[in-house]
Amino acid sequence: MESPEFFRDPYPLLAALRERGPVQQVRSGPHGATWLVTGWAEARTAMAEPRLSKDTARYFADKPSKRDLAPAVSTTMLATDPPDHTRLRRLAVKAFTPAAVARLEPRVAETADGLLDRMAARGGTADLIEDFAVPLPIEVIGDLLGVPREDRAALRGWSNDLFAAGAPDTIDTASHAISDYMAELIAKKRAAGAADAAGEDRDLLTGLIAARDEGERLSEFELVSLAVLLVVAGHETTTNLIGNGALALLQDDALRTRLRQEPALVPDAVEELLRYDSPITTATFRYAAEPLTLGGAEIAAGDVVLVSPGAANRDPARFTDPDTVTLGRASGHLSFGHGPHHCLGAPLARLEARIAFQALLTRFPDLRPAAPPAELSWRHTRLMRGLTRLPVTFAA
Repeated sequence: MESPEFFRDPYPLLAALRERGPVQQVRSGPHGATWLVTGWAEARTAMAEPRLSKDTARYFADKPSKRDLAPAVSTTMLATDPPDHTRLRRLAVKAFTPAAVARLEPRVAETADGLLDRMAARGGTADLIEDFAVPLPIEVIGDLLGVPREDRAALRGWSNDLFAAGAPDTIDTASHAISDYMAELIAKKRAAGAADAAGEDRDLLTGLIAARDEGERLSEFELVSLAVLLVVAGHETTTNLIGNGALALLQDDALRTRLRQEPALVPDAVEELLRYDSPITTATFRYAAEPLTLGGAEIAAGDVVLVSPGAANRDPARFTDPDTVTLGRASGHLSFGHGPHHCLGAPLARLEARIAFQALLTRFPDLRPAAPPAELSWRHTRLMRGLTRLPVTFAA
């Protein structure tokens, strides 16, 4: 699972593993076995299983490590269990309710149109990742959190480096850079927000600084950690959703034509594209706090369990013709997870993807890939699945 072929197309290997069984042991070590979950039913069960803990601090507490990962990155809300996870999630979720996200639609559409304007002005070629799929979500989450516009490129670079597979030093350095930046931004906002803490137009980060849970302010560490998570999760997966989805659309002339003729189908297309080529190949770390049986596998306490939404979303036991894009199928994809850790930013990601695809289809009906699929470059990370470049041509 480290080869260029896997990063280019992980689905044949994941399918082969699933055919051997929906839960397979893929590694063993001094601290126990590692299991990979590829079946849809088993993945959905695992995501909601309370005996599978996400408390990484507890898991690694007695294990030696040479890493220097910033605690605010290694111990985010994603790496906690209830009740801490429940408390932290409750503070952030208000910004991502359907009603709250709907209020963001004009700004998302304005940003998408501006990016396409710049693409058109530069001529009939572009890199759809760097020119559109990356800046759209980073601008949206930057606006939501109140990150100064001049800092967003650096923030995006650090976030990208956090997923540099096989480069632990790069990851560690980026973790401290992004943590230090968010700590400084929080300090500045706390000072500035003291005089206007009740302002209706305050950004999410200022609101979190002022928030109390059962009469207690969030700790400084929790604030920084939550801010880092919102930045990284708020744009990395959406960038991949837009990039992967755009590639699938570019490879299907009939689907593009149908969506241009029936724009009401775009939300359904977003769900199917999320299933077909998930922005997440393997979900974040889980381990068995107690022994359990999953998909016929006997998992011991301490074993690591890796759930693969990318594999589960193409399980033929759940989806007919899973390797094809088919509108109108009952979705049930696991790209946003399931259970207590279901992605709280899912409504925003759906909104951004809907606007992005609709804008591309409308603005550039002759959009075409400028390189064959075999020549496209993919990110080298087992967690995320996304293109590094997607060259395209269009009539300027």
